[in-house]
Amino acid sequence: MVAEPADQRQRRLRMRSARRGTKEMDLILGPFAQARLAQMPEEDLADYEALLEENDQDLYAWITGRATPPERHGTVIELVRRFHAV
Repeated sequence: MVAEPADQRQRRLRMRSARRGTKEMDLILGPFAQARLAQMPEEDLADYEALLEENDQDLYAWITGRATPPERHGTVIELVRRFHAV
């Protein structure tokens, strides 16, 4: 399998972040992806990509602190939270 070029992967992830299906998640993940994906290390980028596989209701609850995120998503959820806390 041929690896996806980094710039193409980032464009794809930015699009998936900004067009989630719920406006709340579009507004949370879209700006985060636009501002931070290019600087993320590969490990965090892979974790973020896995996070995007989750449904919006769970993501919203985890990011807003209404529910505890699974441990596998904890680092990326914290990155998103810190981005919006500024």
